[in-house]
Amino acid sequence: MTLLEKMEFLSYVVTVVGLPLAILTYVLEQRRERRNEDEEIFQRLSDEYREFLKLVLDNSDLHLLRSEGAGETLTEEQKERRLAIFGILVSLFERAYLLVYEDTMDKQTRRMWQSWEDYMREWIRRAEFRDSLAVHLEGEDEEFTTYIRRLVESEKARS
Repeated sequence: MTLLEKMEFLSYVVTVVGLPLAILTYVLEQRRERRNEDEEIFQRLSDEYREFLKLVLDNSDLHLLRSEGAGETLTEEQKERRLAIFGILVSLFERAYLLVYEDTMDKQTRRMWQSWEDYMREWIRRAEFRDSLAVHLEGEDEEFTTYIRRLVESEKARS
């Protein structure tokens, strides 16, 4: 075998083995990056929800963590703060919907989305939050609005 034939043979080996390996490596790296980006987004959203819960605790006089709420015993100022807090929550839910929700989700994305849907359902069970949705959903993303209204109907059917 001459040097030229050896070089030609090695070029075939690189083409047959190296190129598919390089493509496979690239695809796997892209998937890993996408998964890391998804997890980072989920972590940032989780941090925002934790900050929201701190806001709720800072406004404990509104009794937002009670499932039955505060009833009609709130002052006008308290009702206004509650409405603003619910607005922040709806905005956070919409952001989570836009960043995480997909019509067809892989197992990892479904798992991340399920926790957000659980948060939404938990708040939707509260009459005061449900009652405020009409105000807060106005002008929001149509698909998100449809989604959260379906959750409201689903929770109404459950109870």
